[in-house]
Amino acid sequence: MNKQQIAEILAKPYAQQLLNGPEPARFAYDGLDGDPRVIPIGFWVEGEQILIATVPKSAKVAALRKNPKVALTIDTGAFPPKVLLIRGTASLELVPGVPEGYLTAGHKVMTDEQYPDWEAGVKGLYDEMVVITVTPTWAKLLDFETTIPKAVEDLIKEKSAG
Repeated sequence: MNKQQIAEILAKPYAQQLLNGPEPARFAYDGLDGDPRVIPIGFWVEGEQILIATVPKSAKVAALRKNPKVALTIDTGAFPPKVLLIRGTASLELVPGVPEGYLTAGHKVMTDEQYPDWEAGVKGLYDEMVVITVTPTWAKLLDFETTIPKAVEDLIKEKSAG
């Protein structure tokens, strides 16, 4: 899949709702033991990249240094479901303090009343963070209105053919 195709998918209205909404991403990577991991995590978007900030000594940082291939899913719990699937490569950068994007991502999931105490706590806790930048190499949007999983599409065609 090329960059233009990925950009077109990420620019679709449902994809933009998912990328900018309050739902966490499900972030998948291979652990140091080789077994897969998936965690819910807050994120923010810069251009066509998805960013996550974390503790420098976290298990995912060590694992991503060894194998930077990752996958993300962002979805809604409503019907029909809206699902954005992304595969990509992660890069890591140690930054001082707390990235502004991390604060913005946190604010998406809390009330304005909750935010000041959370922000103060975060800024007091982290002297530095690792920013994980995911550059997509593949993307798919399933909105179950105009797009559905290929296996379901194939089954519908098979049943329609008789």
